[in-house]
Amino acid sequence: MLFEGIFPAITTPFYPDGRLYLRKLEHNIERYSRTPCAGFVVLGSTGEAVMLSDEESRDVLRHAASAAAPDKVLLAGVGRESLIETLRLAEYAAEQQYDAVLVRTPQYYTPYYGLTSSAGGMITYYRALADRSPLPVVLYSIPKFTHTELAIEIVVELAQHPNIIAIKDSSGSIDHAVALVAATRSAPKRTVLVTPVFGAVTSRMMLAESEAVMVPDFVSADALAGTVLPVVLEPRIVKTMRKKEVGFQVLTGSAESLLPALEAGASGAVLAFAAPAPQACQEVYTAWKENDPTVAREKQRRLVDAARIVAAKYGVAALKHACDLNGYYGGVPRIPLLPLTADQKSEVATAMADIHN
Repeated sequence: MLFEGIFPAITTPFYPDGRLYLRKLEHNIERYSRTPCAGFVVLGSTGEAVMLSDEESRDVLRHAASAAAPDKVLLAGVGRESLIETLRLAEYAAEQQYDAVLVRTPQYYTPYYGLTSSAGGMITYYRALADRSPLPVVLYSIPKFTHTELAIEIVVELAQHPNIIAIKDSSGSIDHAVALVAATRSAPKRTVLVTPVFGAVTSRMMLAESEAVMVPDFVSADALAGTVLPVVLEPRIVKTMRKKEVGFQVLTGSAESLLPALEAGASGAVLAFAAPAPQACQEVYTAWKENDPTVAREKQRRLVDAARIVAAKYGVAALKHACDLNGYYGGVPRIPLLPLTADQKSEVATAMADIHN
């Protein structure tokens, strides 16, 4: 699977009483599907994944996939504290035609994961998951929340596995991202299918292209008189695809350092700030991709302060409020996360004043 471009880490909508608001989730997904973003992440940190039950997680994954456009890459956040529960959710994501799973580091028993070797628990966990997962695995290191970081030497070792294809680096350090890119450059290459314009080919795209469609046969005089129109089944022809050699891919998780990460070799970004501002983040990537450094720097400068306030300072509650400001449904987070105060909402609104979609 090709991971190039911007991937919003979407929010999970709730009613004011905390129940899932699945219709609003579908509304948001339909809007994201009309943006130029490459895809999106469902049930990441921004999606309050740790606040959901297993049943709710399955509901969110199912409804999000059903509303997504077939050409968007879908990543499912499936990280759990045990291998067996993570694998169960990965298998469900595969049933819903997701393209890959995003797996955060287990966190609760961190002091004991490496007792038998330098990093035995983490390596065993990810290798065993990748061995059995029906979908490619994307590592997810977010030490801000898990209080542990996947060391570069662990990532290098895991990158040798044929089913571990990328990492989302949410360390917040551009130096760490640069080191990850350099250290994994020698990882094995994989041949992936891409579209004629070198976009990602998704499992849902392939399914949609291969399904038979109903097309009308000749129109008879009886049909014109009101009889049911005769139809025949005609297989849809799959578009010609290309192949591309892809190595281990590094995705940055920081909008504040998006451009420096791309310049350092990151293939794209999974961004919380792209939930309310996918277009603003995409503009940085597009300018960089088109080799226009002046425009890329200007677009990057435009979003830094807003991302710092909305995503970094206030987090999920502010991201949801910013979604409300920009035409996506945000609503409130689940307790113990609290909604913003009036003053905080005003600060977020000021930060987002120049960030529209």
